[in-house]
Amino acid sequence: MGAGQAVTVFLVRHAAHDRVDAVLCGRMPDVTLGPAGRAEARRVAERLSGEEIAAVFSSPLERALETAEPIAVTHRLPVQHDDGLHEIDCGEWTGRSFEALQGNERWHAWNRSRAEGCPPNGEPMRAVQARVSAALDRWRRGYAGRAIVAVSHSDVIKALACQVLGLSLDRYHAFEIAPASVTTFVAWEGGGKIVAMNERVPSRAAPLRAVA
Repeated sequence: MGAGQAVTVFLVRHAAHDRVDAVLCGRMPDVTLGPAGRAEARRVAERLSGEEIAAVFSSPLERALETAEPIAVTHRLPVQHDDGLHEIDCGEWTGRSFEALQGNERWHAWNRSRAEGCPPNGEPMRAVQARVSAALDRWRRGYAGRAIVAVSHSDVIKALACQVLGLSLDRYHAFEIAPASVTTFVAWEGGGKIVAMNERVPSRAAPLRAVA
C-alpha cells in the first residue's frame, strides 16, 4: 500500500453545546454551539490549519456545521453536507434527558448490546456503521493521496472506529470520543487504520500529521 493510494480523514466530533451531557439530542433541530463550543471549533480549525485539506464534509445538523465552518474558512473550502455523517436517529428517545432514561430498561439493554439493539422507532447502530463506512469508501475513491476533514457525532465516529478496528459494536464504550476531538483514519482499497484517536485540541497546537 503506497501513501498515494490512501485517503487521510480527520474525523472531528462537533464542539460542545449546552445540552451535551444532559440531553439525548439526536437529530433535534436548533441545537447550536454556545460560546465555549465556538471557541473549541476555532481551536480545531487552528489545529488543522497546517494540513493540506482537499475537502470539508459535515453532518447536516447545526452543531456539526458550526464546527465545520471555521475549518472550511481556514482552507477556503465550502462545507459539503454528507448524510453518511448524520447523527444516529434516536427515535422516541430524541430530546429525553439522560436522567429520565436511567429508569428505562430498554435504554440500558441498547447500551449493553449496540450490535443488535435499536432505539424505539430509531436507527440501529449497525445501519449507522454501514452508512459511515460507505462514506469512507467514497472519500477513498474520490480523494486518494489527499486529506479531508469530516465533522460528525460521537456514535458515528465510534461506529466507524469499530469497523476499522474489527471490533463488535458492543465494544463502542471501550474508548472515548470527546467533543471537539480529532480521530484520524487512513483508508486504502481493502484496508484502513486509525493513526490517532480522540485527540483533544489545546489552545495552541501544532498541526496534526498522519502518515500512511
